[in-house]
Amino acid sequence: MFGDPAMTVVRKKSVPMNPPPDVVQAVVPLLAPPRHEITAPLQKLQPKDHSGKVPSTAEAPSWSTAFAAPFEVFEYQRDVLERTILFFDTMRKRANNMLEHERAGLPPLLNFKYETLLDARQFDHPVNYALLRITEVGDDCWDDCVDLSKPPVLVIDPRAGHGPGIGGFKRDSEVGIALHTGHPVYFVVFFPEPCKGQTLGDVIKALGRFVAHVAERHGGKRPVLYGNCQGGWAAALVAADCEGQVGAAVLNGSPLSYWGGEPGVNPLRIMGGFVGGVWLNHFLADSNGGRFDGAWLVQNFENLNPGNALFEKYANLFTRIDTEADRFLDFERWWGGFYRLSGEEIVSIVEDLFIGNQLEQGQVRLDEHCTVDLRTIRNPLVIFSSYGDNITPPHQALGWIPAVYKSTEDLKACGQRIVYLTNPKVGHLGIFASAKVVRFEHRAILENHGEIEKLAAGLYEMKIDNPTGDPDCERHQYTVRFEPRNIEDIKFEYPRAAFERVRQSSEFNESMYRTFVSPWVQAMTNPWTSQAMQWLHPMRTSRYMFSESFFPWMGAFSVLADAISKDRKALSDDHPLIAQERQLIAQVSSFWETARKIRDAAQERTFTNLYGE
Repeated sequence: MFGDPAMTVVRKKSVPMNPPPDVVQAVVPLLAPPRHEITAPLQKLQPKDHSGKVPSTAEAPSWSTAFAAPFEVFEYQRDVLERTILFFDTMRKRANNMLEHERAGLPPLLNFKYETLLDARQFDHPVNYALLRITEVGDDCWDDCVDLSKPPVLVIDPRAGHGPGIGGFKRDSEVGIALHTGHPVYFVVFFPEPCKGQTLGDVIKALGRFVAHVAERHGGKRPVLYGNCQGGWAAALVAADCEGQVGAAVLNGSPLSYWGGEPGVNPLRIMGGFVGGVWLNHFLADSNGGRFDGAWLVQNFENLNPGNALFEKYANLFTRIDTEADRFLDFERWWGGFYRLSGEEIVSIVEDLFIGNQLEQGQVRLDEHCTVDLRTIRNPLVIFSSYGDNITPPHQALGWIPAVYKSTEDLKACGQRIVYLTNPKVGHLGIFASAKVVRFEHRAILENHGEIEKLAAGLYEMKIDNPTGDPDCERHQYTVRFEPRNIEDIKFEYPRAAFERVRQSSEFNESMYRTFVSPWVQAMTNPWTSQAMQWLHPMRTSRYMFSESFFPWMGAFSVLADAISKDRKALSDDHPLIAQERQLIAQVSSFWETARKIRDAAQERTFTNLYGE
């Protein structure tokens, strides 16, 4: 999922060949813990492939019994050789792009022109954030489409190991669609290195100042906050801050209820229980001079789907090298740009949010004067999640609502409006980066934000019908309706007692590490050891190794690829040996997927044995 340039997760039918379905059905139930069923009304939102069965992610026809003719064999050998050279040349380009990006200081990968308005590194409590105003996206119609009477849109990208830009690294992006629908657009970026000692509270205060500045530039119009993943819960913290006042907030794939999830489907939520909690993050920050390397976070994401990270995305590149190379390089340029967080930030984020789950409980302290309470949010919230997202499933995106509000009447009494919409299959990154999602869901959200503002207090599901495909930015493209829902219908059950034990274990381990180990690690760390840890991280070395800067012989692929590209004649997909190649790849993918499911089921069972139901 996460490493796929297509950025979608699609659950497909089981492969009729290896492994046999009866074996999978026999093994996985033995390892998997009992499923925690959700309430009947919300089950209607679930895709059909979320049954108890184990689906496969690859579909392969049976092997052809026909033999290829000699000339077909020769054609295939030539094609494989050419694709191999082009594949390794693409890997060379990826490595060179990564090194070039790092030498340039890891600037934001934004496909639009901008000007910097505020640099938070100059604030009294400096943080590595900046506020940009978008001035142009390619040849998009800024003068024709931007309507200053519309509220501005402020996009906050995730700071989860990568650099900023995923919300605007192509034309069909959140930035592009916001401009296309007439909104002035602003963008929050961050720099590779955190400021010394910056805290989560400092970051939220800086974001609040950005919000105030944007509103001031537009005559007091409160900006629409567009938060992606980590940027979404940051937007929620800004909205709930003691001093923060914003317009509607759109939270895309943003976790607010961190213990929620489905056993065997969302394994990331239990990982903290296997490493003893937050102390490991603290150790990694201490051993890197007080900075936490974002490459560790990206590696965690790839570990969720090792079959994709290690095989499928490269197999897809190899089989479709003539059409996928540019898209692969564009995505990997962002995926391989690793940013760092301060030790104070990562400890607070992991301890208070992901392991402590304190946000939905109203216990997150930004500073000594302010504790975040989500009940104080009065601006409308739009929550966009997907059942194909194994990073932030709907359980985590929506589960906080019944934890914060006792009932639907309680929500109405607070005067709050919460709108949610779900996608049945798109992956985590696809929620805010897929072109299809941008042109459909995000366009509908922005074109109907006025109707959302006018809704009476309550909980609603946003339904989008009949896209027209009309590119005219002044016309509504979809029929949208808001159906009332009850909070009681979206309550997700999870083993709260088990996660409480994880939290207690984490607090104990962290106190022991902070007291007895951390001073020694800090004393033994120096700039040379920090640099060595960064350069030798497997997420970097696995890419550096393909650059001629490290292995000069890789330059030969550049010469050969240029010669091949001049007279390249790719075989068609109906070639008999190409069809069999696809079958083999599908079967290997099936084995990887089965192994992942068995691994995840074993982890769930181990977690249950360690911490209870």
